Amino acid sequence: MRAYYIKRYCLADYLRGFFCFKGGRKGDAFMQENQAHTIKKAGEQSYRLKKLAILGLLTALSFLCVAFFRIPAFLPFLDLEVKNVVITIAAFIFGPLSGAAISVCVALVEMFTISTTGWLGFIMNAIASLCFVCPAAFFYKKKHTMSGAVLGLVTGSLLMTGAMLLWNYLITPFYMNVSREAIAALLLPAFLPFNLVKTGLNTALILLLYKPVVLGLRKANLIPQNPSGDKPRSKVSIGILIAAGLLLATCVLVVLVVNGTL
Repeated sequence: MRAYYIKRYCLADYLRGFFCFKGGRKGDAFMQENQAHTIKKAGEQSYRLKKLAILGLLTALSFLCVAFFRIPAFLPFLDLEVKNVVITIAAFIFGPLSGAAISVCVALVEMFTISTTGWLGFIMNAIASLCFVCPAAFFYKKKHTMSGAVLGLVTGSLLMTGAMLLWNYLITPFYMNVSREAIAALLLPAFLPFNLVKTGLNTALILLLYKPVVLGLRKANLIPQNPSGDKPRSKVSIGILIAAGLLLATCVLVVLVVNGTL
């Protein structure tokens, strides 16, 4: 792809430089500048294509996570799934807007394939992912460190939990055909712990998987290299990873207990 763009523009650049600055040093400088611009433009085009391809793959992987890896918990119509792990990793790499786009796309595909709740389910799924992914990616973009990631994930977890309590109270009665009073009675004993476990599970997996995924993509030359290099993990980062492992184990144990497996 890069060679194609270089060949395409080199002749035009040469003729332009020849007629504008014939035989002079300015012509040589002009040629070099235009060739550098052409190479840069080809590189940017190649990166955009790679970005679109990766975002497409991550969108498909997010949908597969929700389609094939769902675990009922707390209530029959509440399923734990890890699509937000994939979406958040994409948002950490490419930014909050990319995460928002994937969130909406996956919710839309769910509505037309595996969901039985129509547009109401689409709204609920989209809001849940947006509330979790976008704040996490925003804080991580502002502070590109482990502590920034933790701050963003905690913020996203709290925002998603609060938003889902409100939206379950408002919308669930319509597609479950139950009274709003019945849903209100389940907010604290069922919806609150469900969302806390779900966000905790996703947070732990993101902290454990993000770095290996990014390193793999860099080695494959699918995303730009880190200009400062991949620094060794500090004691704080290692401590956070240990905490993430403990959080993951806790969430899994809670789910097993709630489902009567243990």
